[in-house]
Amino acid sequence: MSASPSPAAIKPTRLSSIDAYRGLVMFLMLAEVMRVCSVSGALPGSEFWGLLCYHQSHVEWVGCSLHDLIQPSFSFLVGVALPFSIASRAAYGSSFGRMFGHAVWRALLLIFLGIFLRSIGRSQTYFTFEDTLTQIGLGYVFLFLLGFRSGRVQWAALAFILVGYWLAFALYPLPGPDFDWSKAGVAADWSHHANGFAAHWNKNTNLAWAFDNWWMNLFPRETAFQYNGGGYATLSFIPTLGTMILGLIAGTWLKADLKPATRTKRFVIAGVIGLAAGWLLDVLGICPNVKRIWTPSWVLFSGGWCFLFLAFFHWIMDLKGWKRWAFPLTVIGMNSIFAYCSEWLFVGFLRGALNTHLGADFFNLFGEPYVRFFQGASVVLIIWLMLLWLYRKRVFIKI
Repeated sequence: MSASPSPAAIKPTRLSSIDAYRGLVMFLMLAEVMRVCSVSGALPGSEFWGLLCYHQSHVEWVGCSLHDLIQPSFSFLVGVALPFSIASRAAYGSSFGRMFGHAVWRALLLIFLGIFLRSIGRSQTYFTFEDTLTQIGLGYVFLFLLGFRSGRVQWAALAFILVGYWLAFALYPLPGPDFDWSKAGVAADWSHHANGFAAHWNKNTNLAWAFDNWWMNLFPRETAFQYNGGGYATLSFIPTLGTMILGLIAGTWLKADLKPATRTKRFVIAGVIGLAAGWLLDVLGICPNVKRIWTPSWVLFSGGWCFLFLAFFHWIMDLKGWKRWAFPLTVIGMNSIFAYCSEWLFVGFLRGALNTHLGADFFNLFGEPYVRFFQGASVVLIIWLMLLWLYRKRVFIKI
């Protein structure tokens, strides 16, 4: 009788393309500290810096910039990694009950970590649930359970989420003529308000805003909750789960016994369909593309971009074998939780330390407009070197 393979022998291979894609997402997040919009403001005639500023900022409401794709990509990649995580734990003999317990623990830890980071610098705990980590945590257990279901069930769950969430918003009544817009924190004539049917997804007058007016005030607060200044909402975790399901489907394709070219083709087709469907729903006025409240059309549109990003990394790294160029991204991607926390824990400290020990004049290499840019670039470099040290020591912080 042949010996059973060891867990190490049957553990699924880690795909460098996933780490590189995740690293790109984390780099774009960390790059906020480079403050390219300050350069653009100082150089109003520069189209180059203006373009960079646009893509390092969130759009006001409807639309999409590169910066708007950070959170969808992070959520999507949680789904991509899940089939590999389940297979790895199963290879080491973990039962379903034990894996389910870990999923619950991970979900709670993500929620609490998100609240903790958002509370830094405040006089009391700041209970908020629209943060990237809390949104993932709120939907993670459902994602885990779907990881054990067939592809047909996963697609059906996605359709149920998108249609059900769209219908819930569509049935919620629009504000009447006597509505007090000060309670919504937005002017009645705000230029980004939609008219007609699409008005059901306007800022701070929608179903998710109404839910948060009840939900958020169940927790101790410095002042009563009335609205989120950016229009973000707790209930967005439901369509965010849809984004993670798209990632779960993509991860299942990655793990399946398919040729890399076949996988890439599937990713491209799914990406194009997602982009087209999300765009069409928006232009027809059926459902606007709004990242801040994660509309169903946004799930499809941003999911389309996520599939295309994954197709690129999978093709160039897993199919062509060109990996060395992505090493700086891989270093970030393999410690994504540390990188995420670094934005909250270290950026302010490092910027202050650089100013104290080097002085602002040190960064005035190319003129005053670029001082904050080079300060920020130095902070990003220091954090990357910290991540490189962890990578060399094989220390990977996971939840």
